[in-house]
Amino acid sequence: MFAARHAEARSHLACRRTGQPCVRQTPGSSRAQRRQTDRPSTPVDVGPQVASVQSASVSYQSQPGSSSLRFALSHARRGRVIALLPDRESSTVEAWLAAHPEITVVARDRGGCYGEATTRALPKAIQVADRWHLMENASAAFLNAVRKSMSAIRIAVGAATVDPERLTCAERLQYDGYLRREATGEAILALSRQGMSIKKIARTTRHSRKLVRDVLRGLTGDVFRARQSSLDAHLPQLDAEWAAGCRNGAELWRRLRASGFTGSLRVVGEWATRRRRSERAPEGAPSKVPSARILSRLMTTDRDSLTKAEAVIVATIEAEVPRLDEARTLLSRFQAMIRARGRPDLDTWIEAAARSLLASFAGGLLKDKAAVAAALTQPWSNGQTEGQITRLKLVKRQMFGRAKLDLIEARLIGTP
Repeated sequence: MFAARHAEARSHLACRRTGQPCVRQTPGSSRAQRRQTDRPSTPVDVGPQVASVQSASVSYQSQPGSSSLRFALSHARRGRVIALLPDRESSTVEAWLAAHPEITVVARDRGGCYGEATTRALPKAIQVADRWHLMENASAAFLNAVRKSMSAIRIAVGAATVDPERLTCAERLQYDGYLRREATGEAILALSRQGMSIKKIARTTRHSRKLVRDVLRGLTGDVFRARQSSLDAHLPQLDAEWAAGCRNGAELWRRLRASGFTGSLRVVGEWATRRRRSERAPEGAPSKVPSARILSRLMTTDRDSLTKAEAVIVATIEAEVPRLDEARTLLSRFQAMIRARGRPDLDTWIEAAARSLLASFAGGLLKDKAAVAAALTQPWSNGQTEGQITRLKLVKRQMFGRAKLDLIEARLIGTP
């Protein structure tokens, strides 16, 4: 009985590896059958004129937290994996591409090593930047623009100063952390004005280069960092109970619990404290400004989908911070251009963005202009490769993270 089930399982594995029905089993022991099944599979008849390349972070060792970055290359026409590379080194990708000169189109994201390896290995191939990554990069650039404008936004919204007496315990801790970050930023800027390099500033202050670079670029942090709260789904009920006269935090918590709320009493108590102190504040007192991420979402959301308070904040920013409003308009134009495949508008958009808060993003597009222009005219993208990476991770997790490169290749390459 066990031998029959074992033979059936090996037959299924062989079929999954080769993509063809297994006519008969190789006679011999289970170890011999394992060697037969785990032989390197016959490479797919690549013949691809179009290939898609994408990196994936895959943990394949038994030790917790161990991971390896590897490349997945897919046949863009057939939607099948044609190669898994052991790392994301430019030389590895370049060697593989050089061994396949029949490839004429390479779809990729905007990582530097991808383009450089393709240019060296296949100088005549058309490189196509992935449209989803272009949209994501544009949104990230606008978020950075909002972060650079937070000082002006606080002044415009009337929250340039914070009254510690109106803060809850949790908010006071966040505010103290903001003051420490501001002091660190001032120290870094002072060293930069003395002519120190980023590397030397990092060594002197014992902070990371990323932190030093962000401070010099003006990417200051938020005073109050937005976090998703378990109260978000129950805010309408809280507002109704508060308007009905229930002002006790414990009683509000008990009523929410009866409605299915699973959070703690402290969460509701903090909300009641904030609400009570905001009502006691004098008229015209500074209000709490939303985080940069929330402001970025509000400014890129259709006005009809905003509440009255959110619409007032957005209108105030548009009137008082015109450069940020210009960046929002440029972002909308770029996203519409990507959706409509508007190739003639690309040069005009880059020229306009180079003079705005999106100048860094525009500079990156200019360096990779050929691939970005191809994304607006070619039908290829990395979508199906992203799907193959999701499948690769599923296979790895099915084997409890212990699948190494050879076994993953046996499961993926050549499998329909």
